[in-house]
Amino acid sequence: MAGEYDSTEFIDTDFTAQKSPFVTPAAGPLRAPSRDDVDRKVVEAQQKLVELKRAQEELERERASLEELRRRQNEFQTGRDEVVQNLTRGLGLLEEAEFIARRDAEQMVKTVGDFRAALAKVQAINDTAWTKENFQVELTRALTTIENARMEWNSARLKISALAGETKNAAAALDKTAPSAAAAPSLAELPFGQLCKIGLAMTWPLLLVALGALGIFIAILARK
Repeated sequence: MAGEYDSTEFIDTDFTAQKSPFVTPAAGPLRAPSRDDVDRKVVEAQQKLVELKRAQEELERERASLEELRRRQNEFQTGRDEVVQNLTRGLGLLEEAEFIARRDAEQMVKTVGDFRAALAKVQAINDTAWTKENFQVELTRALTTIENARMEWNSARLKISALAGETKNAAAALDKTAPSAAAAPSLAELPFGQLCKIGLAMTWPLLLVALGALGIFIAILARK
């Protein structure tokens, strides 16, 4: 019994004609684009370009906004780090300075009390009331009081900068009032013209004597 008929059994696919890109199964060959179609395509392309340009401008504005935001974030981070560093360092310096100031103030208060006590002891010395019997004892006691006061002064001068500065100022004032040995210039430092004037001032009496003697000698010769 023969099988059912299959129409594809007698079709050679290797020789089947390819479909033309310009041919459609129903409509036949594609028609050429009309002027209206071209104008429409141009309008569509222009619209797309406008949209792309608008999108580009939006992206440019967004990029500029993001760059400004990044700049401000960097400025914030840098400013915060700088301020934190400066304030931290400043706090450390001020705390140290405050500690030193308090310590110096406490030292000054103590030194003021010690100075007052030492001054009172020195001013209480009454050498006019000493007698011949207690002279040696009172003198030794007074010297001890003065030495203790001097030690108190020297110790405070080393600890308190204000006293050290006052001592230096006093020493400088004494140096200014004292005559200077190097104030007068030496003869070697004087110019040649000044040296000539000094030499002439020192030798002109001798020149006058020599001229007088020469005149006398000439007069004696003339008489002969």
